[in-house]
Amino acid sequence: MKLSAKIDWSQIRTPLFILGFLFLAFSQPIFAQKADTLQRVKKEKPDYSLLPKNPRKASILSAALPGAGQVYNGKAWKVPIIYAGLITDIYFIGYNNVRYQVFKEALIANDNGEPTDFPTLNREGLVRNVDYWRGNRDLCYILLGAIYALNIIDANVDAHLSGFDISDDLAIGIEPKFESFSAKNNSMGFSIKLKFN
Repeated sequence: MKLSAKIDWSQIRTPLFILGFLFLAFSQPIFAQKADTLQRVKKEKPDYSLLPKNPRKASILSAALPGAGQVYNGKAWKVPIIYAGLITDIYFIGYNNVRYQVFKEALIANDNGEPTDFPTLNREGLVRNVDYWRGNRDLCYILLGAIYALNIIDANVDAHLSGFDISDDLAIGIEPKFESFSAKNNSMGFSIKLKFN
């Protein structure tokens, strides 16, 4: 059996039709109601003028160049962490892809009756390795997208919290706690105390 990238549309036509029908059915407004009872609510744009940093600008900067939103928010120390994650993930994409290609070529050679670099592996072993390395590579692609998305979300949330009050009037304390319920039942733990001055 040769590996191919052809898609058999006859097998996935029905599920696609059902998904399309459900999307159209649930995305349209309900027509059973009278038109005069439906009130359109006018969406108002959020006002970010009171915040020191604009969340929209931070998100756009991070989407254009990962880490730029963090620099805009004054948290440049996060940039090396973002790039370390991106570079590490890109390395593992390449690592898994090289192994996937090696086993894929060995599987094709095995199917053509040619000798392979893995004489101890039969066809099933080669297929397992092809699937394993391809799965690892694809998972790394998903992780790369997640790191990129988290970079944008972090910049947005950090900009939203830029106006949060962090003054000396707020304090949190963690203290050890010992309680005695009876002569035999004692409890030890920690208590968290919030102080508002």
